[in-house]
Amino acid sequence: MATKIMITGGAGFVAGNIIVQSLNLKEDVNIIAIDRYKAYYSQENLSFYTADLLDTLELNRILKENNPDVIVHLAALSDIDYCEAHKEIAEKINTGVTGVIADFCRASGCRLIYFSSDSVFDGKKGLYTEEDIPKPLHFYGKTKVASENIIKKSLTNCVIIRPSLIMGLPVLDEGNSFLWRMIKSMKRGEKAAFPKSEIRSPADVITLSRAVLELALKSYNGYLHISSNDVLTRYDMAKRIAKRLGYPAELVIDKKPDVSSGRAPRPADVSLDNSRAKRILKTPMVGLDEGLNLIIENRGEKEL
Repeated sequence: MATKIMITGGAGFVAGNIIVQSLNLKEDVNIIAIDRYKAYYSQENLSFYTADLLDTLELNRILKENNPDVIVHLAALSDIDYCEAHKEIAEKINTGVTGVIADFCRASGCRLIYFSSDSVFDGKKGLYTEEDIPKPLHFYGKTKVASENIIKKSLTNCVIIRPSLIMGLPVLDEGNSFLWRMIKSMKRGEKAAFPKSEIRSPADVITLSRAVLELALKSYNGYLHISSNDVLTRYDMAKRIAKRLGYPAELVIDKKPDVSSGRAPRPADVSLDNSRAKRILKTPMVGLDEGLNLIIENRGEKEL
């Protein structure tokens, strides 16, 4: 019998890549995607529900109707500055919905894979491990920590993934893909600004998607950091991306810190230690260049 995997935020950038990568699995899986926006995927193993996740009655109806074996909870309000300015709605979406899903998983025995963030850390240390204590600098990070705590207290059959900055291309639309926005700017000969002041270990979306699907069918429970083997500034990352894709490196410029009123503070170094992922996963963790190659192989170099 096919494993039923439900994905929230199903019209998004990361979800789209997970959905497409599911076609490469040897195991038989059915994907149930849910999002407030309709997405038009053309694959047989997928059903799509359009719903507002804040409508608890409708969300519970869809959950009970499908009774998934695994839920990959991706849906979130991820604009850091918007969350800082609109705390009430950010908390409802990022933490409240997680609570509803966790309640369903506890009652049904469904496995939960929750997408947290490197934003749970304050950036003063770098190369954070799963054992490091979260100290978020902004409200978005606080909603993620609150969700982690809800899951940790109520579930055992679960994985809390903390991905680093996610590098990849959207399957359907732009989504929250910095790489796609960067490519579109460089194609027009426009500058692409990335800060030298922020250090990351960017995870490519292909490796991330494969890791999620492996975890959906695996018995590992607990926290897991998914990141690149490379640690570098966002500026240096962008320079290497431009070079690999054949764009002039001078199109990448330094983005100075924005200290304007209302802007959420950014942590300096939230690079993640992926040693645990290397130990427990068959999906290999890769460096920036290898990750870019995977993205290009899955998309086609001519489009870039």
